[in-house]
Amino acid sequence: MDIRLQQKTALPTAAEVDVRANWAVVAPMGAGAGTWAKFPGGPVLYERGSRRPGGIGKNAVWATTLPNAIGSHVTCAALDEKATAFERLTLARQLVAGHKEFQPEEIGLAVVGFKAKQAEQMAEALIAAALAAAAPMPDLRSKPDKKRRLAAMQLYGCAPAHRFRRTYAELEGSSLARYLATLPPTELTPATYRRRVAALAREHHLDMEFYGIEALRKKKAGAFLAVAQGSPAPDAGILRLRYRPPRKTKTAPVALVGKGICFDTGGINVKPAKFMLGMQGDMQGSAVALGTLLALAQLKAPYPVEAWLALAMNHVGPRAYKPTDVVTAANGTTIEVIHTDAEGRMVLSDTLALCSQTKPRLIIDYATLTGSCVQAIGKGYSGAFTNRPEWWGTLIKAGNESGERIWPFPLPPDYDKMLESQIADTKQCAEEGPVDHILAARFLSRFVGEGIPWLHLDLSCASNREGLAHVPTHFNGFGVRLTLNLLLDQKLAGA
Repeated sequence: MDIRLQQKTALPTAAEVDVRANWAVVAPMGAGAGTWAKFPGGPVLYERGSRRPGGIGKNAVWATTLPNAIGSHVTCAALDEKATAFERLTLARQLVAGHKEFQPEEIGLAVVGFKAKQAEQMAEALIAAALAAAAPMPDLRSKPDKKRRLAAMQLYGCAPAHRFRRTYAELEGSSLARYLATLPPTELTPATYRRRVAALAREHHLDMEFYGIEALRKKKAGAFLAVAQGSPAPDAGILRLRYRPPRKTKTAPVALVGKGICFDTGGINVKPAKFMLGMQGDMQGSAVALGTLLALAQLKAPYPVEAWLALAMNHVGPRAYKPTDVVTAANGTTIEVIHTDAEGRMVLSDTLALCSQTKPRLIIDYATLTGSCVQAIGKGYSGAFTNRPEWWGTLIKAGNESGERIWPFPLPPDYDKMLESQIADTKQCAEEGPVDHILAARFLSRFVGEGIPWLHLDLSCASNREGLAHVPTHFNGFGVRLTLNLLLDQKLAGA
């Protein structure tokens, strides 16, 4: 992102405040007038906040203007010093949203009265929220709004931090995912998606390979092809991208696998109308895998990373696959089709199988996969499944630290009984039942190579109309920040 960031450890002077029309100021909850007074005009901010109903309580947010010549608009907050990363990011989104109507080209950010670590954490949240709000999204109206774009941020009260370079990379990756998910299916088909990715691959010096319909037939990827066969255009396929680190290494790559259903009608088991709205976002798993790869490439990760994007549409038509069909996946597993709206696990099964043949050091897959995960955990968390249960604590920690929260579910082998078929090796899903998120993960685990560590993320919180954490839009690019924490902080892949 080309939004400039200027940093000063000291707080702004009165002259610096008086030339800037938009400010976001945060102090610790319980800070008194003396702390607020460190910011020029702070006594006014504190006094007006104190007059609010309930006063300046936990994570309180309020807006006011300074009595200076330009009437600087200030959004203020009192942060609970025990606040979680999710709470910090949510607070930051609220502060940034208070400036939306002014469309500022620059904004001042000030953290007042915090210890060094807390100052950096709150500053990072403000930067992330400002970048997320400023990221351009598709607007296909004949007369789109003419908005001024944020061009610069001035940060005060926090020592310059290398961490903010990562924030920029994370936000560029997640904003790309949000942008792609917002595009209507007239603008993002498997073919146009592939062209967009090819342009990104050239820009970021990534290797790219595409397995189209004929190549997948040769690889006997019958599960993927079953979904693709209903499409009028033979443009479906698996797109493989490779990032190579600056220093040559023989280390096996980390593989990021994403479900890329550009529109999901439900197939022959067609969705009701209200559940079909928003289905252009059923490719978010692939977009998150792509955005994460680009972020890691920008940060020059020390090991190879690959993204495997399963691109297709789930159409209704005379050639569409049907319940009771039996197909054979690339690893030889025969699958009895039960419900054509469980297409995500079909395209992922072959993608996981083909990815596994390359012997990656770790596979993480992302998918807007099941409604039952939403029912189980809501839209504030995403579900996590892994063949390494010893990672559960690490997964929770990464979610809490990144602000992209996840919760691990079990993978009990006895649940496979619900997928037993009388005619094939496995059913694609059960006929009914409330645990489809677990059954989907059990099904996918069949296609992960022996001994390969695997993490499956069911993106139950990928869309929230009111926004989530620091992101203000419906589609939120959930997973990029989380994955960078898992790989760079928790060292899930080693190194």
